[in-house]
Amino acid sequence: MPNPLASTVYPALPPISGVRLATASCGIRYKNRPDVLLTELAEDTVVAGVFTRSLTASAPVIACRKALKNRRARALIVNSGNANAFTGSVGEASVKRIAGTCAKALGCPVSAVFTASTGIIGERLPDEKITSILRQAAGALSDTAWHDAARAIMTTDTYPKMATRKVKIGKTVVIINGIAKGSGMIAPDMATMLAFVFTDAKIPARFLQKMLTEANETTFNCITVDGDTSTSDTLLLFATGKAKNPAGNYAGFKCALREVLHELALHVVRDGEGAEKLITISVTGAASDKAAKKIGMSIGNSPLVKTALAAGDANWGRIVMAVGKAGEKANRDKLVIKIGGVTVAQRGAAHPTYRESQIEAHMKGRDIRISVDVGIGKGKATVYTCDLTHRYIDINGSYRT
Repeated sequence: MPNPLASTVYPALPPISGVRLATASCGIRYKNRPDVLLTELAEDTVVAGVFTRSLTASAPVIACRKALKNRRARALIVNSGNANAFTGSVGEASVKRIAGTCAKALGCPVSAVFTASTGIIGERLPDEKITSILRQAAGALSDTAWHDAARAIMTTDTYPKMATRKVKIGKTVVIINGIAKGSGMIAPDMATMLAFVFTDAKIPARFLQKMLTEANETTFNCITVDGDTSTSDTLLLFATGKAKNPAGNYAGFKCALREVLHELALHVVRDGEGAEKLITISVTGAASDKAAKKIGMSIGNSPLVKTALAAGDANWGRIVMAVGKAGEKANRDKLVIKIGGVTVAQRGAAHPTYRESQIEAHMKGRDIRISVDVGIGKGKATVYTCDLTHRYIDINGSYRT
């Protein structure tokens, strides 16, 4: 069944000075489709990143954390079909071989090579399939292969996820391009799935890292598909510095960066496995922004809420349940719940004039909006999720077969 929320029009990502990309088909898991992405980055490219907090993080995540300490990058290599997670020293050795071969192919330090993997957990990565094509891929590098790059990192995704912005730093126009993958095992914690962002802006590493961390917190870290945090979550931001913009005011860049991350994050939710509805949950009146986000995630991760919404059932009692189980302060008699802008509950009971017929059309739509005011303070947050359909079971029940 086609994804009813999938994008049908893709943005044209412009070339970025200092970034060249190539893809290859290695048959790691998927046949007759690209499953490896090689990216070459100019000398003096700086990098920022955030990664999963999972205690069973993949070998590439562990290697990236180490490489990030140098704040310099010359290459990125990504494979889909195998996560190289929970593979012990064998997985770590695979990463070293891939990074070493990549460094030789591009003539760069191995310490400046970043790797990422996505796919099945617990199976050995056949890294020889990757290393055998790296020289060929290096010869095919191009500054226009963005769409192919976004496709190469997909697993159960139904469409490639891309976003771009142009913004001025001083009088210099800089470009920000981003690609991402993600469809299931989505409940980010510090980062999300796989997402890679590139810019020609010249920005010191410490500012780049700060902007990425802050923007990530209100974008990727505010989405959930199924409540499961991946072992491979990786978000990297590379700045080649080729635009040679002046130093100083990065406010506009920070805003544009957040827009790119937000757009990519929404694509991930729209492509949630089996999803048919995008659900926006706005929480206000919480004790703090952190509390508001926790309440929003409690609602967004509730199987009872998500299955009701899948069926078009305005069962607001399940929302009440999810608010209560979040463990954050909430006032029963001040709690206000709205669906599609219509007040359905307040003062500890159903709104006296509410009738389900008022939101029937909204519940049948693809874009569901829920707002909750918990009546405590000024904390607020917006969380994005999708409905939970039987197709989620179909997709994940047969994932390895």
